Amino acid sequence: MNTCSRLSTPTSRRGFLQTTSAGFGWIAFSALAQAAASNPLAPKPPHFTAKAKRVIFLYMQGGPSHLDTFDWKPELAKVVPRGHHQPFGPVFPYQPRGKSGLMISDAFPKLAATHADDLCLLNGMKTSTASHAQATVALHTGAENFVRPSMGAWVVYGLGSAAEDLPGFVTIDPAHDQGGAMNYGSAFLPASFQGTPLGGAQKGVPNLDSRLSDAVQRKQLDFIQGLNRRTLAADPTHPELEGVIQSYELAYRMQTSIPAVLSTDGESAATQELYGLNERETERFGRQCLLARRLAEKGVRFIQITHAGWDHHNRLREGLGERAGAVDQPISGLLTDLKQRGLLQDTLVLWGGEFGRGPADDKGDANGRGHNNKGYTMWMAGGGVRGGLRYGATDEFGGTAVEGEMNTHDLHATILHLLGLDHELLTYRYAGRDFRLTNVSGKVARGILA
Repeated sequence: MNTCSRLSTPTSRRGFLQTTSAGFGWIAFSALAQAAASNPLAPKPPHFTAKAKRVIFLYMQGGPSHLDTFDWKPELAKVVPRGHHQPFGPVFPYQPRGKSGLMISDAFPKLAATHADDLCLLNGMKTSTASHAQATVALHTGAENFVRPSMGAWVVYGLGSAAEDLPGFVTIDPAHDQGGAMNYGSAFLPASFQGTPLGGAQKGVPNLDSRLSDAVQRKQLDFIQGLNRRTLAADPTHPELEGVIQSYELAYRMQTSIPAVLSTDGESAATQELYGLNERETERFGRQCLLARRLAEKGVRFIQITHAGWDHHNRLREGLGERAGAVDQPISGLLTDLKQRGLLQDTLVLWGGEFGRGPADDKGDANGRGHNNKGYTMWMAGGGVRGGLRYGATDEFGGTAVEGEMNTHDLHATILHLLGLDHELLTYRYAGRDFRLTNVSGKVARGILA
């Protein structure tokens, strides 16, 4: 039978690694840890004091152009477009924003005007491949060629969830063409930690509704759970069965909680306007961002929203303008709402795609950019990162990361660190080996920590 551990050290001692005045040390199972043993989603203590309690990942599928949004390149801006696979300048003008003076393009006017000083621009991002499918899976799981647990699954495995009647990991409108369910799956981690998909073509949670009355369903569930507990009493060494019992109870509670959290009818007119729910262009993504805030308030640990269509090989100005226009107001509204509710300080918001775009024309008409994995931009806000900061840099034309380089493993290590988890200690033993999200590498970008 596989054994698991949140640590990379031998697992014969049952306990959690905690920080003490002398550093890391073992403590015996507390009531909290004992609850975690029977309920895999019960909150677990971090390895050290966390800056963030939860993550909202705004995934822009397709590879948004950093050169036309968040990575200002004065030398590139001087280039006269000539076509034939030559460099060309940004299709939107840049301006200094906020007190920090961060250079952000007019593609994101509302976000730039309202939250420039909250953004930490990661201008030195890079990944190992320029293939959509592989880069997407690598961003979500840390491995481009193997089935591995997703980032959200690792986070919930390490920390559990504060949501008693909701999943610990929710993915909103997940894309199914680049990695599919691997992007939110749990692989060899217990299924309790995988993401629950919401939205898109499938409204609500699949297979959650019941044709039975509440009383009859409760009676049926009690009967099934009685059989499960009898089996568990006869074989106490069967940990998976306790997880099944807990998952049945969670699903039962979700039948009431999910419809309530999905409904935005109780939100004020001002809140709905803040997220852009009154405009056709922004209504869909705005509703998803508002749902993310509602899930965060309820204690969901990891929330992801996928927004497709950022693969601009041509019609760059029109396509990028349309995509950015659909998310600018909702993202700005989300950050504003989180901040005024006191949630932004311990909510890590992450924005970006699987890679960026190159400085050169892609189709011979100076109207689009090709894939670029050697240098691009993501950004973070809240959750213990320094706002108004440009961290890292690409070369003068924006093609290759040359300062503050962060690969996928570095990004994951940094996210886990902000959540109070040591990426080298967060492991799961499977097939005789201790696996972790960052494989055998990963460095925390300490320069972005507040």
